[in-house]
Amino acid sequence: MIRSCSACLIHSTFLCLAFVLAGILMGSLPAAADDSRPNIVLVLADDLGVNDLACYGRTDHRTPHLDRLAQQGIRFTCAYTAQPICSPSRAALLTGKSPARLHLTNYLPGRPDSPSQKLLQPRIEGQLPLEEVTLAELLRDAGYTTGLFGKWHLGNAGFGPREQGFDTVVTPPANTTPTDQEGGKGEYAITAAAEAFIEANRDRPFFCYLPHNNPHIPLQAKSDLIEKNDGAFHPVYAAMIETLDDAVARLLHKIDSLGLTDRTIFIFTSDNGGLHVLESPGTPATHNSPYRAGKGYVYEGGLRVPLIARWPSQTNPGNVCEIPIVLTDLMPTMLEAAGIDPSKTVGPLDGVSIAPVLRGETLPERTLYWHFPNYTNQGGRPAGAIRQGPWKLIEHFENGEVELYNLAHDVSETNNLAPMEKHRAEQLRQKLAMWRTRVGAQMPSNNPQFNAEQHNPLYVDQDPSHLTPEATAALTEPHWKKWRQAMNTVTQDRNSNVTPAHGDVRLHARDARVHAVVMRYEPEPYKNVLGYWTKVEDWAEWEFQTPASGIYEIEVQQGCGDGSGGAEVAIEIAGKTLTFVVQETGHFQHMIQRTIGTVHLPEGDCKIAVKPRTKPGVAVMDLRRIVLRPVTAND
Repeated sequence: MIRSCSACLIHSTFLCLAFVLAGILMGSLPAAADDSRPNIVLVLADDLGVNDLACYGRTDHRTPHLDRLAQQGIRFTCAYTAQPICSPSRAALLTGKSPARLHLTNYLPGRPDSPSQKLLQPRIEGQLPLEEVTLAELLRDAGYTTGLFGKWHLGNAGFGPREQGFDTVVTPPANTTPTDQEGGKGEYAITAAAEAFIEANRDRPFFCYLPHNNPHIPLQAKSDLIEKNDGAFHPVYAAMIETLDDAVARLLHKIDSLGLTDRTIFIFTSDNGGLHVLESPGTPATHNSPYRAGKGYVYEGGLRVPLIARWPSQTNPGNVCEIPIVLTDLMPTMLEAAGIDPSKTVGPLDGVSIAPVLRGETLPERTLYWHFPNYTNQGGRPAGAIRQGPWKLIEHFENGEVELYNLAHDVSETNNLAPMEKHRAEQLRQKLAMWRTRVGAQMPSNNPQFNAEQHNPLYVDQDPSHLTPEATAALTEPHWKKWRQAMNTVTQDRNSNVTPAHGDVRLHARDARVHAVVMRYEPEPYKNVLGYWTKVEDWAEWEFQTPASGIYEIEVQQGCGDGSGGAEVAIEIAGKTLTFVVQETGHFQHMIQRTIGTVHLPEGDCKIAVKPRTKPGVAVMDLRRIVLRPVTAND
């Protein structure tokens, strides 16, 4: 799969629009005249709560255009984000994979550790790795023209949207001075760029992705709209929602005026739940009533998001769907709509296609999982969650305690049934633990510098997950000022890194020197592995340059079908041998990442060899890559 390699993002709105048009007119290939594949427009709000739209019951917010979109399509009442925080949610949406599998579980660059935490967070990926195949790449390779307009938040230079499949990239400033022509979050610059892209590509299938900055903090909007919404829970926030609604209206009008309505899938959603706590001056931004908590928590207020989809040839107008779905489902859904078979292009995904639901059909009941081993600026603590039918269990990693709720009767998660339903709670806890192993989830570890005097005021004496809003944000704010000051104090140490230091070494299957009779590199994009590893004597090695001497973690990305696990594999490097046992993942191309140990490496030339010792199943494993991550480096 070919990846584009431009490293710069243009921030001036007018220059951006010029580059948009130039890229479209000069770089796009015309589609076949009979290409009937649908266009895809995906609008992603930033921190928009599940009940922030009028069509979801919010009486103090004005959203007439999104309400009309819901009337024209299908509105989901039980749509979940893959993670209640921005970067991992976006990564899951674009890859169809769980944040736990990606090892990208918190916002980038991550919240630093501090003595206020009982646990140390696992070291997450510093960006969405280029080896991960995105929705934009698959659509582009299938003949779609692709554009991103707005926020990326999945990596900086070298790991931006151009490297991940987007032909056209326009990223206006996230915060703008509200004027007659612009909102407070660059809403209209984003929309204008998307309008130009749609108009230029009206005769070919396109994927138009608009990740807005609205309504993320800092909160700001036009003064006349603030005055107009002075009766809302938060007038500035309500004005921002109205601006977002207006920006969506412009986009819908452009599609309709070009005659593209019937062959365009239009999806509107949010990356995570609404911000319900005091985080910056003028917050809390919103409340997620009747759901508990919000952004940064695995309670329903953090996980549930609005989701509206319009696909005129498939969806019946005015449908309301109560089937639980996750935003990881959007990738396989859009691939199916575009006629792309994931099994032949990207391999197994964690999401499933909800195309049947869009057609008014149903889905088999499934179990949903979340893994959030991180602390958040909103007061969230490391936890996991599982939903099976109406039952939802939350496991807290600090102390192993669990909470069990029946969402059919207690959507506010107020009545913990775990003490009364011990058997059910234990079954769900074990199932959640098995899933974590299956996807290679990272777990936090004990914090040797833990300070209970810092911890208790933040999480015990005043638990933000139990925050009950007053009538307005202004009345709620004073109760949480002291808490916020304490939280801000413990997050100021930026020397505590939860993403890897620069200088990792990535060794890909395609670059291996193979010493084998049967094992070989399989270049298909859905594989991209060393596979057919059916003989224990077959092995592979890489030569590489270590950028600096120091201690490096060794991570392997492996897959293994059921019934073939258990092979013992040795890794020989720098005179040291590390071993690991291959783990079953359900499919040879269902990859997980595993850190198997550390080694001290000198600067300069190095070699690494992977040699199986046993093979109890039909094959050892499929191996996609090895990553050497610096832990410490010598000066």
